[in-house]
Amino acid sequence: MIIYEFKIKGKDKQYRAIDDAIRTSQFIQNKCLRQWMDVKGLNKYDLNKYCAVLADLFPFANELNSMARQSAAERAWSAISRFYDNCKKKSKGKKGFPKFKKHCRSVEYKTTGWKLSTTRKAITFSDKKGIGRLKLKGTYDLNHYDIKQIKRVRLVRRADGYYAQFAISVDLHIETQPTGQVVGIDLGLKYFIADNKGNVELSPQFYRSSEKQLNRANRKKSKKYDLAKKKDKKPQSTNYHKARVRYARKHLRVSRQRKEYCKRLAYSVIQSNDLVAYEDLNVKGLVCNRHLAKSISDAGWSTFRQWLEYFGHKYGKVTVAVPPHNTSQNCSNCGTKVKKSLSTRTHVCPQCNYVEDRDVNASINILKRGLTTVGHTGSYAWGDLPSWAVGANLLFNGESGNQESPVL
Repeated sequence: MIIYEFKIKGKDKQYRAIDDAIRTSQFIQNKCLRQWMDVKGLNKYDLNKYCAVLADLFPFANELNSMARQSAAERAWSAISRFYDNCKKKSKGKKGFPKFKKHCRSVEYKTTGWKLSTTRKAITFSDKKGIGRLKLKGTYDLNHYDIKQIKRVRLVRRADGYYAQFAISVDLHIETQPTGQVVGIDLGLKYFIADNKGNVELSPQFYRSSEKQLNRANRKKSKKYDLAKKKDKKPQSTNYHKARVRYARKHLRVSRQRKEYCKRLAYSVIQSNDLVAYEDLNVKGLVCNRHLAKSISDAGWSTFRQWLEYFGHKYGKVTVAVPPHNTSQNCSNCGTKVKKSLSTRTHVCPQCNYVEDRDVNASINILKRGLTTVGHTGSYAWGDLPSWAVGANLLFNGESGNQESPVL
């Protein structure tokens, strides 16, 4: 399954219709979640049937395509099933009880409710929301695929406009020549990655470099916010919403820079090696450190891992996530545990006098652990599926999936 994304061009009336469809999808999703809370023993198919009941009760819900209503119900069930899975696995901490959506940004259609033009450069939505015909702006060519291969069409609202995503069912496997190379990767803050061969890649710090501009835009937005209007439950001024959009666009630019950097780096690593071992970091737990939370979030480790596993699955390369415990402390030469703080950037072993950069030493340990895990087919560090498999599964349930740019 791949995702092709196009920017859509239309009139303001059509954009308002898309917003109305998104609000309706959010309403149905929340209603299905409430129904699951009130009635015990409901399953996925019961929620799909409940969509027809909502269409009879609410005229605005009946305006949305029937399969789009089912997609909203499947989104609710996706959160419910994830909660059940976490309870069965007895995951530590919170189990992720489903929450009501407050700021939904997309509506998803299945195989009906839309139709591509003959040139496949425009799409027409035929439900009663009044979206109509929208132009598709992008470099992808949908003529290479049969209409039956397009399983989902998603309309997404972002700070810089509206987009259409096409979920296309294709075989992702591409055969490549083996390189005969293996690599262990250590993720860090000073160096984004460091491998066992001594190669390092500096962390780009996209958020840090744009922080002054973001703070300035945030201050301008705050100055236009009227607290009295909020107390009187009145809408904010047009200038406030313009400042809010400018601020959101700056954040969107930073996130796109980070995503593109992680994607290109992961692609390069996968193309150069047959096996890639990396740390199975608990990023959600690491960001609880208030001293390093901003730097960890700016690094984009989770994004890099998702693209690494996706490209590994696509090109038939082995990706192994190993537990990160003591990879920085143990000596890669003799195995002696040498305790060191985060400020100590050089590994010096008192047992064998081995001296190496801290991150390079950790990457060698990661590679050794990865090579001992390869023999166990289908096993990962914490017993979880890789990101590409989770993405493929959630994609069918209405969640976002992996997306490639035309340059790759």
